[in-house]
Amino acid sequence: MGEGRGRVSMQYGEQNWCSVPDTTGKVVVVPLGSLEQHGYHLPLLTDSMIGAEVARRAEIELGEIALFLPMLWLGASDHHRAFPGTVSLTTETYTHVLKQLIDSLIGSGYRRIFLLNAHAGNINPARIAINDKQIEYRLQMPHLYLAFVSWFDLLPAGELQSISPTLAQTRISHACEWETSVIQAIRPDLVGTERPSTRRNFESAFWCPDFRQGSRVDIARTLEQSSPSGALGYPELADPAKGEALLALATRAVVAFVRELALFPPTLDGTEELIAGG
Repeated sequence: MGEGRGRVSMQYGEQNWCSVPDTTGKVVVVPLGSLEQHGYHLPLLTDSMIGAEVARRAEIELGEIALFLPMLWLGASDHHRAFPGTVSLTTETYTHVLKQLIDSLIGSGYRRIFLLNAHAGNINPARIAINDKQIEYRLQMPHLYLAFVSWFDLLPAGELQSISPTLAQTRISHACEWETSVIQAIRPDLVGTERPSTRRNFESAFWCPDFRQGSRVDIARTLEQSSPSGALGYPELADPAKGEALLALATRAVVAFVRELALFPPTLDGTEELIAGG
């Protein structure tokens, strides 16, 4: 029997307007990706392919708890525009697109909307979009939940090493060990053998330009200013087994969060306590 045969499809686009599933408590998952350069060795749709695969696996696990929109492959990638092949919306336009998307879902009756991201350039506009919309709807829809996260930010550091102790990178960068490993796992035919990257021996107590570790300050740089090849990290250490481990961990985290989100109470009425100052 083929995968998914006999299973109710929870793909939003496969419904019709007369039979859109009950909106009560239903989570709508919106995968966000990009179409941009990923070094010499990975396809332009790398982020979208990874995000779509995590969403596909999560849909199978979640059953009828959530509906999944198609991958929104066009993202905010202006910082990659120096490289041919990148297709991008400006940050302002992308923010507006996400706001209108959220409006459409709210207009169809959904109150639990989860933006599942796979591209770092989408983070700031997505955060602005969900916060602005929450403020806009807060009075008439106190039961509205708008959530956003990138799949790579859901992975607990401790579990990363236990699942794949050979990972050189403890966090994602770009066209790196993580992304290369995942594409090797799902589309090995698209992975090139030439994998130059950039790792800088740059000493700063505040900023890490190649994302080997977190930075304490934000410094605006475009990709070609950081890497002539368009890649960062350790793509030469990629392995499909690592990619499968990353996908499994990401899927498990997404599934756990969606199950929680589906059960969040309509309102968060709690006990308030006034604490007198000293």
